[in-house]
Amino acid sequence: MASTRRVAEAPPGSIAFNLNGVAVAAPIEGEAPLLAALRGPLGLSGTRFGCGAEQCGACLVLVDDQPSYACTLPVGSVAGRRVTTVEGLGSAAAPHPVQRALLDMQAGQCGYCLSGIQIRAVALLRETPRPDEAAVRAALDPHLCRCGSHNRIVAAILQAAAEMAP
Repeated sequence: MASTRRVAEAPPGSIAFNLNGVAVAAPIEGEAPLLAALRGPLGLSGTRFGCGAEQCGACLVLVDDQPSYACTLPVGSVAGRRVTTVEGLGSAAAPHPVQRALLDMQAGQCGYCLSGIQIRAVALLRETPRPDEAAVRAALDPHLCRCGSHNRIVAAILQAAAEMAP
């Protein structure tokens, strides 16, 4: 987030919100999609543009812990709210259990869909700490994965659930 500014209030022409635990101001018009702010002035490339119509899930982020499509969500609607992208889930040194499981299971092929899938999986595991396979598949149903790696992805999410469950 090299161009991201930490701020208490948004300068004129900017939208202030909490991004991955940091107060930021995005210098972008409020009607622009959140995805444009994330990938543009905020410098985060993990959230992907897929279809632009909420049909593939590649752009999924958490807004106040709820999965939201960044491709259509106006950035102005997140003013004062918490946004978590795939970069905010964990780090290379300390990956989130979902991220670690995806790596352990070699669940990604091209990986284009995985940022949105990780967000959806984290949301699912917060709501349902011990999902069964059917629940994981239902949660992932809105996501398109052209590589056909869903079986490994489902197994990885179930592995993460087992690791995270109380």
